[in-house]
Order: sequence, then structure tokens, then C-alpha cells
Amino acid sequence: MSESGDIFHPPVVVRPPTRGERPYRRVEIYGRTVGRATGPADVVELIRHAGVAEPDLDDPDLVAWRGGDRTVWAHAEEQAEG
Repeated sequence: MSESGDIFHPPVVVRPPTRGERPYRRVEIYGRTVGRATGPADVVELIRHAGVAEPDLDDPDLVAWRGGDRTVWAHAEEQAEG
């Protein structure tokens, strides 16, 4: 099944954390990568830059978190080690 307009996707997708010493999460808006975030403040800034004055990171109609919610900023295996 292809992705079509019949399934709702939030405009902002925060991808899972990368591995390594300085993990980050890739942020996409409408399918286009707009930057890397190392914390929630970075996500807010990227969304503001896209035109949303006061983004709510907990709004599922705005942001989809992949690989953990807004509190997860390291890869799962690395969090378990830390």
C-alpha cells in the first residue's frame, strides 16, 4: 500500500537518535530534512523557523516522535549502558 492522502501524517517528524558520542535526532518537516536536534529546544527552533510561532512538542497533530518521545536523546542501547 502506498502512502496517500487518506492517512494523516503530522507535518513534523523527529527521527530516532543516532549512535555515538554526540547523538542527535534528524528533524523533517513535510518530508524534508530541516536540521539536526540535540534537544527539545532545537526542535522548537526548527519548527519556529518553518513558521509556527509557538509549537507544542506534545501535540500529535504537529509532531511525530520516532524511536522515543521528547525525553529520548541517545540511542536506546547507549542509554542502557549509561
